[in-house]
Amino acid sequence: MAAPAATATAPNPKVGGAEMLATKTIVENASAAPSLSTLVTAVKAADLAETLSGAGPFTVFAPENDAFTRLAPGTLDTLMKPENKAVLAKVLTYHVVPGKVSLAQLQEQMKAGGGTATLTTVEGSPLTVTTEGAAIVLTDVSGNKSYVAIPDVNQSNGVVHIVNGVVVPKLG
Repeated sequence: MAAPAATATAPNPKVGGAEMLATKTIVENASAAPSLSTLVTAVKAADLAETLSGAGPFTVFAPENDAFTRLAPGTLDTLMKPENKAVLAKVLTYHVVPGKVSLAQLQEQMKAGGGTATLTTVEGSPLTVTTEGAAIVLTDVSGNKSYVAIPDVNQSNGVVHIVNGVVVPKLG
């Protein structure tokens, strides 16, 4: 019996000018991307680096550094304080969905849902996915939007979609 033919996949896009290797974990690749340094710092502060380096698979909607600047002034500084580690972890795990969900799968789910898909995040709250023109839009429980800037960055333990905003679950 012949071995199955390897399926050719497109090479990963670069993120922040850095190569993203499909053989590396989410944390390894994110750590290599200068445009994800704020996210990496937050993941480490929330003690999530080990989890996101694990087997997964995970789908991560990874906010670029600029996304964090769109939060209310002082929000990131407050979240990064040790006493707010649990809240920071809640915000970060709201960007993670169990399993590996590609852009094509998101589009299929939206098509099946009449233009809307609802993802249940690791945090436990729903994240709504829709389109605006050609853009894929994530909407959090408060109505805040984030747009997928770079989809389908494959990792050894899942997939990352780079987004331009931070989505926030209900806190409190």
